[in-house]
Amino acid sequence: MVQPLLIRGGRIIDPGRGIDETGSLLVGTDGILWQGRGDEVPSRSGYSVLDAGGLIVCPGFIDLHCHLRQPGFENKETIATGTRAAARGGFTTVCCMPNTEPPLDNREIIKYVTKLADKEGVVRVLPVGCVSKGRKGIELAPLSELAELGVIGFSDDGSPVSDPEIMRQALEYSRESGLPVIEHCEDTGLAGSGVINEGAVSEKLGLPGIPAAAEETMVARDIELARLTGGWLHVAHVSTAGSVELIRRAKSEGVQVTAEVTPHHLTLTEEKVIECGTMAKVNPPLRTEDDVNALIQGLNDDTIDVIATDHAPHAGADKQGDFAGAAFGISGFETALGSLMGLVHNGRITLNSLISKLTFRPAKMIGERHGISGTLAVGVPADIVIFDPDKEWVVNPEEFVSKGKNTPLAGSTLRGKVMATIFRGKMVYIDDSVKME
Repeated sequence: MVQPLLIRGGRIIDPGRGIDETGSLLVGTDGILWQGRGDEVPSRSGYSVLDAGGLIVCPGFIDLHCHLRQPGFENKETIATGTRAAARGGFTTVCCMPNTEPPLDNREIIKYVTKLADKEGVVRVLPVGCVSKGRKGIELAPLSELAELGVIGFSDDGSPVSDPEIMRQALEYSRESGLPVIEHCEDTGLAGSGVINEGAVSEKLGLPGIPAAAEETMVARDIELARLTGGWLHVAHVSTAGSVELIRRAKSEGVQVTAEVTPHHLTLTEEKVIECGTMAKVNPPLRTEDDVNALIQGLNDDTIDVIATDHAPHAGADKQGDFAGAAFGISGFETALGSLMGLVHNGRITLNSLISKLTFRPAKMIGERHGISGTLAVGVPADIVIFDPDKEWVVNPEEFVSKGKNTPLAGSTLRGKVMATIFRGKMVYIDDSVKME
């Protein structure tokens, strides 16, 4: 039996309950056992102690959008390596996208992933089911069967649902099931052979670009289909100012639409491509400073509901060669907090808002069916992250736990680092500098 742990004297931030105060938590495998303010200590004995003085203690992060690659692409990532990387990044729940091989479009493969996650994962793994069979966009996957197996939503991520009738049918089922259709909004005809944002940098480098309109036209179409059906549209990895405005207007008109944004789209621009080459190749592409500003504003006014990593690990060879042949994607679990804390330190978003977008807000979207509250209330599962908001560290991809070393942040100094991650009362990651008694 694992001994209870007292997390002592940290700054407890729990946006779901409006708490921001110094205090302590006693946690165990049965959940959060006790919470005290200030210098209070529990009356019971027989626990170990983690000194959280100067550290933030908050609910474990929840990632609605990541790629664990298994089955089929184990050279890029596995559930074992991906969840260890997630724990290192402070995530206690990750939702894995279905663009595996075979894709997550049937009972057998969903059961395979969930059983493997129970056996080899160190944090909670919740699968996303396909919208269409084989992600081919021709025929709906068995959505009701996938829902019964506990998927958190449906997506053909990596590809859009290009056929509007298939998308309409998926949204109609979404209305009945209460599960979102998570859409990779991209008009592939407009995107063409583009590899980076269409604009000044693509023109300077002589590379084919992906215009903002490739995203925005599909966002507009899907919003209208959500309006028509009453279904729940969740827009993945929003990247343009135009998309933010479309979503803002749709929400004001009562359309059931939610949205996510990634750390890299919040903190990097197309200029990063000049510096980092294919390591900054991602889909949707890094956009302009004006787009970044609009995304941050959308996050602050709740047009954008959550932050999700779109963790997309690749083998080294996948990013080599020219832009046309290199894979899209950034390995994001282990740099997410450090990147996002830059926005806090420069006053672009508040710390409490950041934590809410990583914890309580995604929990509201998926948590009820899976027993995830996104809070630190006594009695709930002890899913907790402890981080130092001011600790500086240099990104060294060779030290990543993830198999994916593909990041445009190599050599960057980030300020903000995860010190410990606790999942269901068990320590699944701890930094060497953390003091235990």
